[in-house]
Amino acid sequence: MKKIAVLAGDGIGPEIMAQALKILTALKLPLEFEEALVGGVAYAAFGHPLPAEVVELAKKSDAVLFGAVGDFKYDNLPRHLRPEQAILGLRKALGLFVNLRPAICYPELTAASSLKPELVSGLDLLLVRELTGDVYFGQPRGKRISPDGVFAGTEEGFDTMRYAVPEVERIAHVAFKAAMGRSKHLVSVDKANVLETSQVWRDTMIKVSKEYPEVTLEHMYVDNAAMQLVKAPKKIDVMVTGNLFGDILSDEAAMLTGSIGMLPSASLGTGNPGLFEPIHGSAPDIAGQGKANPLATILSAAMMLRLAFDMDAEAAAIEGAVHKVLSDGFRTGDIMEAGKTQLSTTAMGDKVVETM
Repeated sequence: MKKIAVLAGDGIGPEIMAQALKILTALKLPLEFEEALVGGVAYAAFGHPLPAEVVELAKKSDAVLFGAVGDFKYDNLPRHLRPEQAILGLRKALGLFVNLRPAICYPELTAASSLKPELVSGLDLLLVRELTGDVYFGQPRGKRISPDGVFAGTEEGFDTMRYAVPEVERIAHVAFKAAMGRSKHLVSVDKANVLETSQVWRDTMIKVSKEYPEVTLEHMYVDNAAMQLVKAPKKIDVMVTGNLFGDILSDEAAMLTGSIGMLPSASLGTGNPGLFEPIHGSAPDIAGQGKANPLATILSAAMMLRLAFDMDAEAAAIEGAVHKVLSDGFRTGDIMEAGKTQLSTTAMGDKVVETM
């Protein structure tokens, strides 16, 4: 029996999570689910977005299935108490240093993309993002009175971008291995023409590349990478980058597929439970209205079965059902187009179960 920590979170989190659990239950697998509160709902109940008990639950589980966190009403809280700290804290506590974000444009959804169909039809991109370094975790950070310069004597904020060579090496190996299983072409994104941190990143990528002679390594500045994703996205197969750039570029890549509501992700470490979540936010403005697209969460559950439990056939069954539902013309509001049938959040989950 495999134990899964189910952390639905805020906003639309509970309703999309319910659909993923519906699909997993229908497969009749040896899975045990334990639910707990994180994010804003955990702060409201316990005074902290990531209670210590939840961290312990995650560590004792075989995998973590995560919904989404965040709510506008908590925006004025001190940063360490905001709902988003739940996901950051879990990544750190579990040592989840790599995030895998596939961006696949289903043929049925090319019209939903903001780009021309010929640019995105057949898109199958994998973005490998480093998760535990960079400005999100670098120290020192904070606010102070500026000691010098043009704005001396005024308040300033500061964050530290930093990467150690071993941090870059371990994400590099993940990316090169992923590229080996695909087209053997890896794009590494940095800003080495400006940032010392990026120069360390690039030098380390070059060093690790010598262990993967079959893989062609291409370097790309982050501003050019952002441009290429909308100019010629199918020329990129596997992209690897740091935490900050990856956060931005992965959401850009998501929109190539037609909706951020379609993309799953997996956060992995070494010997620890993986965390699987949709890449979209909690969308509190539509929570409880049955408008949310649950497919990213359902596909995250499929990634969990494949990557955490080696259940390839079961994962393929879920993915195949999602594809069939789309090809049969069923849509949620975010990917709706003329001539198709719009379904609610729950009805879409039911349709995937029925198809599966």
